[in-house]
Amino acid sequence: MQIRRAASSDAKVLASHNVMLAQESENCKIELETTLAGVYSVLADPSKGFYVVALENEKIVGQLMITFEWSDWRNRQIWWVQSVYVKFGFRRKGVFQNMFKYIETEAKTACVSLIRLYVHDTNVNACLVYDALGLQPAPYHMYEFNVQ
Repeated sequence: MQIRRAASSDAKVLASHNVMLAQESENCKIELETTLAGVYSVLADPSKGFYVVALENEKIVGQLMITFEWSDWRNRQIWWVQSVYVKFGFRRKGVFQNMFKYIETEAKTACVSLIRLYVHDTNVNACLVYDALGLQPAPYHMYEFNVQ
């Protein structure tokens, strides 16, 4: 298995996986065209974040996106793991674990303070994976406000 940062040539696969992720994890339909534009936007602007992909036989079998938060309390960045997707048939085979090890190494090099992620309440399988990797539940509840 190869782990690397995503390139613009990966955008269509990443967007397609994001559409499947939204449907599977939150029963939410999102537009492929909008998602593809969003993926291209991240890939074109490193200040927004970056994607990491896992490949098997030159095909993307897993992905995640890192976005950034500045912590004034720590005077360092916090990396947020988002858009985690592993294709069926490759789950429970260490794909996320390998991608997480990759970003952990990069985070240490970049002097990142924390790696955080959020997970939908009903996504029990993802929670089990995160627990097994030693991630700790944070003492926060998440709120949101739809600006549109």
